[in-house]
Amino acid sequence: MDNIDRKILATIQTSFPLTQRPYRDLGDQLQCSEEEILERVKKLKKDGIIRRIGGNFNSQSLGFTTTLCAAKVPDDKIKAFVEFVNRYPGVTHNYTRDHQYNIWFTLLVPNGQDIPKYIEQIILNTGIGDIINLPAVRIFKIVVDFALR
Repeated sequence: MDNIDRKILATIQTSFPLTQRPYRDLGDQLQCSEEEILERVKKLKKDGIIRRIGGNFNSQSLGFTTTLCAAKVPDDKIKAFVEFVNRYPGVTHNYTRDHQYNIWFTLLVPNGQDIPKYIEQIILNTGIGDIINLPAVRIFKIVVDFALR
């Protein structure tokens, strides 16, 4: 990464231009062409420096409810369990942990929908009955900007 890459990353992590041509506008800001910015972003994504580009929204303000779930899944069933859980459009994270509850996932549903019903569907379809529902009681949002100097 060179200084231009660092400037791109520093800018897009919290100030991505919300315009018709954001890469052109970013290029204007950084004295680069739109094409150069696009190529650099593609390379940073290919290299795994950028995982995704997208908005972060306050789901509660948009009328959604979220919960964190932890499941005890035997090693030989992890792949099938994770694939099934990932079919739900409201699953935003799904990862393994070194713990007896080894699969953790977040589930986001429109308010008024029954989260326990979704968990019951997962239990019935995967045969994994030991799932803990840890509903969000208080939301903490921490802004993390990486200093890229």
